[in-house]
Amino acid sequence: MDQQKIRNLAIIAHVDHGKTTLVDGMLKQSGIFHEKQVVQERILDRNDLERERGITIMAKNTAVFYRGYKLNIVDTPGHADFGGEVERIVQMVDGALLLVDAFEGPMPQTRFVLKKALAVGLKPIVVINKMDRPNARPGAVVDEVLDLFIDLGATEEQLDFPVVYTVARQGTASLDPDQPGKDLQPLFDIIVQHIPAPGGDPEATLQVGVNLIDYDTYVGRQAIGRVYNGTIRARQEVAVARPDGSLVRGHVAALHVFEGLNKVPVDEAAAGEIVVVSGLEDINVANTITSPEDPRPLDFVRIDEPTVAMTFMVNKSPFAGREGEYVTSRKLRERLLREAESDVSLRVEETDSPDALLVSGRGELHLAILIETMRREGYEFEVSRPQAIIKEIKGVKCEPVEELIIEVPETYMGIVIERLGPRKSEMVNLENKGDGQVRLTFHIPTRGLFGFRSEFLTDTKGLGIMHHAFHHYAPYAGEIATRTRGSLVAFETGETTSYGLENAQERGELFVGPGVPVYRGMIVGEHSRPGDLMINVCKKKQLTNVRSSTADIAIKLVPPREMTLEQCLEFIAADELLEVTPRSLRMRKRDI
Repeated sequence: MDQQKIRNLAIIAHVDHGKTTLVDGMLKQSGIFHEKQVVQERILDRNDLERERGITIMAKNTAVFYRGYKLNIVDTPGHADFGGEVERIVQMVDGALLLVDAFEGPMPQTRFVLKKALAVGLKPIVVINKMDRPNARPGAVVDEVLDLFIDLGATEEQLDFPVVYTVARQGTASLDPDQPGKDLQPLFDIIVQHIPAPGGDPEATLQVGVNLIDYDTYVGRQAIGRVYNGTIRARQEVAVARPDGSLVRGHVAALHVFEGLNKVPVDEAAAGEIVVVSGLEDINVANTITSPEDPRPLDFVRIDEPTVAMTFMVNKSPFAGREGEYVTSRKLRERLLREAESDVSLRVEETDSPDALLVSGRGELHLAILIETMRREGYEFEVSRPQAIIKEIKGVKCEPVEELIIEVPETYMGIVIERLGPRKSEMVNLENKGDGQVRLTFHIPTRGLFGFRSEFLTDTKGLGIMHHAFHHYAPYAGEIATRTRGSLVAFETGETTSYGLENAQERGELFVGPGVPVYRGMIVGEHSRPGDLMINVCKKKQLTNVRSSTADIAIKLVPPREMTLEQCLEFIAADELLEVTPRSLRMRKRDI
C-alpha cells in the first residue's frame, strides 16, 4: 500500500457518545458488507460483557477503504477506568476523531482522552454527534470544545480543527449544523484531507511499536502495532527489544494487516501500516520489534499509575470448591499475570501470603470487569474491599482525587450536595443546563466514591447521572465515614426458611430469599442500624400435634435486594470479603 494513501486515526470520546456506532456506519458505507448481509449493532463490541453493558472495554482495530485511501481506525474505550487502552492507541495513529454529544458537550472522560491525544501531537477532527436530539445545542458545544482545547494547552495547529456534524445511528454527516446529511461522505473527505499520511522511512532500520496484544487459539499471542520505520516481512528474523533493555531474537511466523473486520495475510508491510505479527511468544505491550543486527527501541508514552487496589485470594469459605473449575492459588496467579501482560494499566504484586495477590487498577469498574471476566471463565476466588492507593509525595501523604460530574434534576441538588459533604468533596462548579437540570462538578478523594453510586441512584430516584475520572493527587483528606449501617450475618449453616426470613426482615433489608444455602458468617442482609447483627435465617417452625390449614399463609416476605458485582464491592466493609464463583456472589465476614 502506498504510504501516502494510508490514514491512521483513533476515535476517542466520553462513554456513550457514539464511537462504536459511528464505526458501524463507516464500515457499512465503505462496502465491507454485501447488501443483504445481516449485521448486528456495535459490530466491534465482540466481548459478551461489552455487548451486555453497552461499553467498549478493549480497543479494537479495523480498516476501511475510501476512494483508494486506506483508513486504519481504532475504536477506543470511553471509560477512564480503561484509559490504559487509550494511552497506548494514541501512539499508533496520526489523527483523532473527537466525538462529543450535541447536548451533553465535553464530559470528564472527554478531557481525559483529549489530553492524551494532544500530548502526542495528534491532528484532531471534532465530530458533534447525536444531532437528532431534540435539545441539541451544537454551537454552544463547539465553543465548549474550543475552551477545552485551550485549557489543555493545544497548539495553534491543533486549535484549527474542522467540525463535522453527525447522526451516527442514521449514518449521516454534514459540515453545516443546520443541514442534515445524506451519508458519511463529508466525514470521509475531512479525514483524508485533514489527517496527515504516516511518516517513517521504508528503507530505514525496522521499528515496530507493539501497542496491543491479541490472542488466537491457533497461533498464540499476536502483537498489534505500527511500523514506524523499515519494512517487516513474513518469516523474517527479528529482535524484540524490551523496556528493561533486554533483547530476544525470534521469527515472524505470519504477518497480517486489517481489512474491515478481518486480518488479511501479507508478505510484507512498510512504514505507516498497522500490522499483526504472529510467532513471537514472549512479546508484550511497549516492546519494539526491530533488527537483530541494529536494534533501535522506541520510546513509549508513560502510562498513568493505577489508583485503586484490592486483594485477590484463594476461596477459603465453607462452600469453597463447590462451583468453580479453577480454585488453586497457582491457577489464580497464572490468570492474573496473563491479564497484566496485555493490560498495561493493571498491576499484580505478591503479598506476604502465597494465597493472596494485590491487584491494582484504574478504578472499581476496571477491577469489576476483570472479576466478572474471570468468573465467566470458571475461576473461583475471594476479593477484599477496594482501597485507594496512597502515595508519599515530597514527604506528604497523598491520595488520588477524582473529578466528579453529576447531572440531576434541580430538586435533587440539595440531597446530592449533602451526601457528598461528609465524603470530603469540594464543589468547583455549578451550571444550570436548562429544562430543570443542573450540572455539578466536584473534586473528591477516590475513597469518597466507594459505595456512593447506589446511594446516589436511590436519592435521585434513578434520574441522576454521574461520571468521574482521575484528576490529581492531593494531601490525604483525613478519615471518611464508610457506610452507616451494619450487616445481617447468618448465625448457622443451613438453608434459609420463610419462617426464619420473616423474623429477620424486621431487622433490616435482606439479600437472600427462601431455600438458599448459607453458612455461618455469611452476610444475608443490611442491618437497619449501625453494627453487625447475627441472625438465624435457617430457623424452622416448631412442630406441634395441632394442625392448622392457614397457619403459614400469613407469612409475607419482602422480595430480597438483588446485589450485582459492583454493588457487592461497594457494600463490603474492611473486615468483609466477597466470594466470587461462576454461579454465585456471596459476601462474608473475614473472621468467623
